[in-house]
Amino acid sequence: MITLRGVDVHAGARPLLLGITAHVSPGDRIGLVGRNGAGKTTLLGALAGALPPAAGTITRTGPVGYLPQDPAAADPAQTVTDRVLSARGLDDAVRALRAAEAGMASGEARALDRYARAEAEFTARGGYAAEAEAARIAAGLGLPDGLMRRPIGTLSGGQRRRAELARVLFGEDGVLLLDEPTNHLDADSVAWLRGFLASRASGLVVISHDTGLLAATVNRVWHLDPDTRSLDVHNTGWDTYLADRDAEDRRRARHRAAAERKAAALHAQADRMRARVSTATRAKDMARRADRMLAATEPVRRTARVARIRLPEPAPSGRTPLGAISLAKSYGDQVVLKGVDLAVDRGSRLVVLGLNGAGKTTLLKLLAGVERPDSGRVVHGHGLRLGYFAQEHDTLDPDASVAANLAAAAPHLAEAEARGILGSFLFSGDDVDKPAGVLSGGEKTRLALAGLVASSANVLLLDEPTNNLDPASRAEVLRAVAEYRGAIVMVTHDEAAVEALRPGRVLILPDATEDLWNPGYADLVTLA
Repeated sequence: MITLRGVDVHAGARPLLLGITAHVSPGDRIGLVGRNGAGKTTLLGALAGALPPAAGTITRTGPVGYLPQDPAAADPAQTVTDRVLSARGLDDAVRALRAAEAGMASGEARALDRYARAEAEFTARGGYAAEAEAARIAAGLGLPDGLMRRPIGTLSGGQRRRAELARVLFGEDGVLLLDEPTNHLDADSVAWLRGFLASRASGLVVISHDTGLLAATVNRVWHLDPDTRSLDVHNTGWDTYLADRDAEDRRRARHRAAAERKAAALHAQADRMRARVSTATRAKDMARRADRMLAATEPVRRTARVARIRLPEPAPSGRTPLGAISLAKSYGDQVVLKGVDLAVDRGSRLVVLGLNGAGKTTLLKLLAGVERPDSGRVVHGHGLRLGYFAQEHDTLDPDASVAANLAAAAPHLAEAEARGILGSFLFSGDDVDKPAGVLSGGEKTRLALAGLVASSANVLLLDEPTNNLDPASRAEVLRAVAEYRGAIVMVTHDEAAVEALRPGRVLILPDATEDLWNPGYADLVTLA
């Protein structure tokens, strides 16, 4: 399992957590929670061994499976099956079997001996039962059998994320460390994952803004407090933790209010006594006693700051600032988009729906000019100013600082204006000098949104803009989407995001069917 002793965790030079001592035991299913930027992703990386702690020791006993928010790129030529099987080294055994079978078919000498050795290795690692288990996990996460033989490089971003999650779940039985595992999963896959995690006997540490997942799986909660840079351990399930936290907040508020009333009364009495020379000394003592009383009272838990988001006032444009004619795109022999026609009128709202792999993200990349179509063309109308939010944060330079990323997105801003915008998105002080690559998923989302806010875009292309956000930040993004007066093309599986968008039209991929929006399409949102 995993043991932490006196661990300090830093983000660059900034301390996030100090003196953490805790343990992950068999049967522990821990929800790692805290507001965006508290250090959840950094701590999980340290538990996995991907990041060294600034101080203290982390001891791992047994296998550890780690799903980061942004998984490392796999070999694009590797098939999905081989990628999942690689978690137990079965991919090498399967390749050896295939090579020996090919050798036997061609009459190669010693091919039979090679096959026998390869089969023995394959059997020792679990053999066909393990292969069937991998296929079952992949299917539970929405990866159909036909997709398993495709190269990783031909998959959509959501499909690659599912393949990485399947690989981690298929790995050797041990502690699972999962950072936002429900990102890109449809409703059926989320339900399957809840059941899978709840049934495991080994350890689990999960970061998730999916409260349903936490309620169904968690039996302990680790809360990161950025004010005290500490970790609070709660040995309860999620619902009990929430109830206990609310009760504790109410208790603190009552005690604090009572202490403030008493202190105010003492200060008032001290002020009256200062007028007399005979009681001036007693007045000072009384005031000091009031101050000590307040200092000794537990403070009310500080409400987390939330970025105030106001999307840009759109620049003037022609009637149809963006369009597409017969767009087509393939990766290898895999056709992703074919015959997509689109007209995005000024101030219009379009939601793009379809299963994972249907080409939604690819369409937005083509419209944004990040990729070029194989055929067809994107049409820029009069006055077009595009703003693009990529679900994988592809628009951010991980090696550049927060400030440099905003400057690249909005070079017209003066330094004081840029710092003001970054401050409204909760980047202040030394935070603006941090490289974007060390930010959490929620912080990257805030930085990418800051770039949009600093623009005067009149057409926004939004690809899963609510991923990785805590509930308060998500609500702020939804409010901003609802109030924006420009055109929006949105890809999302978030029903609340569609409600905020109030789409006039819907585009269904891969068939490229466009229709007026009606409530009947709402059932397709969570399948997107």
